[in-house]
Amino acid sequence: MKILILLIIFISNFVLARDLGQTEITTDEGIEVFQNEKYYLLKKNVSILSDDFELKADLVKAYFDKDLYDIINIESEGSVFLKSSKGIIAKGQKVNFSTKEESILILGKKSSLVFNDIFMFSENFIFVNNLTGKFKLEGKGSELKTNDIQISGSLIDGNYITANKINEVEMIYVEDSNQANIKTNKINMFAIKANYSKKENIIELFDNVKIIRDNEIITGDYANIDTLNESYKVTTNKSKKVKVLINKIDE
Repeated sequence: MKILILLIIFISNFVLARDLGQTEITTDEGIEVFQNEKYYLLKKNVSILSDDFELKADLVKAYFDKDLYDIINIESEGSVFLKSSKGIIAKGQKVNFSTKEESILILGKKSSLVFNDIFMFSENFIFVNNLTGKFKLEGKGSELKTNDIQISGSLIDGNYITANKINEVEMIYVEDSNQANIKTNKINMFAIKANYSKKENIIELFDNVKIIRDNEIITGDYANIDTLNESYKVTTNKSKKVKVLINKIDE
């Protein structure tokens, strides 16, 4: 029998419509309430629907402040799906989030987070704090995409800002022991480490640098790219050589 919690806890076979301000919780295997510890445990086919978020998972541990409906922190696992009123859509094997701190942690393979115009993917770890704009992705093949830039690596660390209800990546640090990748509409860049600053309109590449633009391929040890005019400077401090390959284009 499916258990439904709606303002008060009760068992029902009837379908009730949720009103504004109410929190509706359904689960196949009941609820355990730990009043002293201020959390309750929900098991199997859990669904939580409120004004602020929608959550589906196999197991949910919900922490509350003053009463059962005042949820401040949720730990969930098992094919988790989360959609918030802030525009966040998260999927993962485990999803923990705080409604008070507006932070979310996603763990496991095929983890993903969509936040308006920002898309994040990882096989291990995604963390976002909406109050500070900080984010971090860890794991092989981690990826971040926006309308302007695409970044992949084993570690992606940075922050975003929100202006006119639009999220924009402000700064990023990315690294990968094999090769990190930063791609814009016209330039494809590779390096072991890289920094991106939207404010300064600069991308810096460090070690095993490769830049591909149109019919040019340039390699070196360090590069500084101006993202406004897409001009760049490549230098070397190891191999003592900067290499340029230019492919002939038939007209």
